[in-house]
Formats: sequence, structure tokens, C-alpha cells
Amino acid sequence: MSAVHELAPRAGGFAHQRIAAAVMIAFFALAPLVAYPVFLMKVMCFALFACAFNLLIGYGGLLSFGHAMFLGTAGYASAHAAKVWGFPPEFAILFGTACSALLGLVTGLLAIRRQGIYFAMITLALAQMVYFFYLQAPFTGGEDGIQAVPRGKLFGLLDLDSVWAMYALVFAVFVGGFLLIHRAVHSPFGQVLKAIRENEARALSLGYDVNRYKLLAYVLSATLAGLAGATKVLVFELASLTDAHWTMSGEVVLMVLLGGLGTVFGPVVGALIIISMENYLAQIGSWVTVVQGVIFVICVLTFRRGVIGELGRLIGKPL
Repeated sequence: MSAVHELAPRAGGFAHQRIAAAVMIAFFALAPLVAYPVFLMKVMCFALFACAFNLLIGYGGLLSFGHAMFLGTAGYASAHAAKVWGFPPEFAILFGTACSALLGLVTGLLAIRRQGIYFAMITLALAQMVYFFYLQAPFTGGEDGIQAVPRGKLFGLLDLDSVWAMYALVFAVFVGGFLLIHRAVHSPFGQVLKAIRENEARALSLGYDVNRYKLLAYVLSATLAGLAGATKVLVFELASLTDAHWTMSGEVVLMVLLGGLGTVFGPVVGALIIISMENYLAQIGSWVTVVQGVIFVICVLTFRRGVIGELGRLIGKPL
């Protein structure tokens, strides 16, 4: 009987998050009926990218200024595999994701031995090295990128040239990646990450291999960021230097902070806000970045926990 009482709060403790997840899934499932599907696919790709980044900084306390290298690496690898090697879309996405995972492992082994600003600067330096490699490498097409990437047929059956088939694939990838992150955050692994974020010395004294947990979080974040990049390439049929540039790393930081650092749904909302601004304010040209800066300053001053963080505070439950 006592066991039942112990499990009851845990079973219902995240009911509000289940409701929020259902609302989010329903939104992306029904939104193509009233909104441009390609715009929504872009939002979902960047939402997954932001969620992956949030796993690292929001729960692991590791600020990376070079996360764009994983988005760009998976994009180039997936595009090259699909266009030059003739990989079907499922294998092209898996190949691009695996390349980002490998890059995450290599760069993570170099970066996690440092903390704070030193960790951030190391990731930025590594990302710039990767960026200039892609700028010079012959297979990337330089500043032109890899264009006309074929979408192909998923499992040899589903023609991804159909916008609805492509939307279904992006939707499935986004939901799957989001649920994986949600499960990781609320697992014992996620609890240890939070403990490391709050007090690394304390976690170390309790016997946890802190560097191993941080490396696992870093590689998982890199892998999911790569999954977003590989999927995005098939959506736009283009792999470009933009995805590997340092400004993309700054943009994902903005998405997470705007939506709510360390919240489950914050990165999704942040990505929706930023991509919407870029899409609907495109006619004002370079002033978009100025508008983004003003909105960001206002949000930091008025919503210090981010949009979802403040909403969770108002209802008294974490989101």
C-alpha cells in the first residue's frame, strides 16, 4: 500500500507536461491546414536543434558556442550521401546524424575537461575550424553549398517530393527527438546532469563520474542537433555554410533563452518565435536582427525565465 502511495505522485506529477505535449503535437499536426508547410517544417527542424542545445546547457550547465558545427556537419554529410552516393533518404539522414555524433565524441573529449567560459571558447574555436574546413573542402561546394539535393523515396515507397510526405517525415523526426529528450531529462541520467549543473563538486563527492556524464550529454546533444540538420537539408534540398556559421550557434542560444532555459517546451516556443520573425519580417532586410535584439532585450527584462519559464511560474508547475 505504501508503494502505491509513493508511486501516485510520480504517476500524476507530469500530467501537465503530458497535456502540453499533446497540445504541441496537435498544433504541428493540424497547423499545415492553415499555414505554409515548408515554414512549419523549418520551425520543427530548428525546434529540435534548440531542444538538443537546451539538453546541454539547460540541464547539463554546459554553454556551447559551437553547436552549429553539428547542424552543418550532418547537413553536408546527408546531402553528399544523398546526391553523390545515391543513398535513400532514411540512410542519408542516419549517415549525417552518425557523422555529427562522431564529431561530438571527438570534440567533446577535448572540451569537457574545461568549465565555464573556457568550455564555451573551446567549442567556438572548434566550430570555427570546422567552418573553415567546409569552406575550403571540395565536396561542400564552398560558398555555393550542395544544391539540388534529391529527397528520394522513404523506404522505397513514400515519395518525399510530395510536400505532405516530407511534412510527415519531419513531424515524425521532431516528435521522436523531442520524446527522446523528454525521457532523458526525466531519467536518472537527467537527474545526475541536474546535480552536476547545480554543484559539480558535490556530485563528484557522491561518486559520480562527472566527465563521463557530461560527455554523454554532449554527444547526445550533438547527435540530435545532427538529426535536425540532416532532416533540414532534405526539406530545402540544400546544404550551405550558413548552418555551420557561428551566427547559427548564437541564434540557437537566443531561441533557448527566449523560450525558457532549462524548460522542456521552451526551446520549441523560442524556435517558433525566432523563425516566425525571420519569415514574416524578411521584407525589412537586415533590420530583422535589430528587431530580434530589441525583442530579446524586452523579454530578458520582463520575462527573465523565458516565455515558458514565466508561464510555468504562473501556473505553479514546471513546463
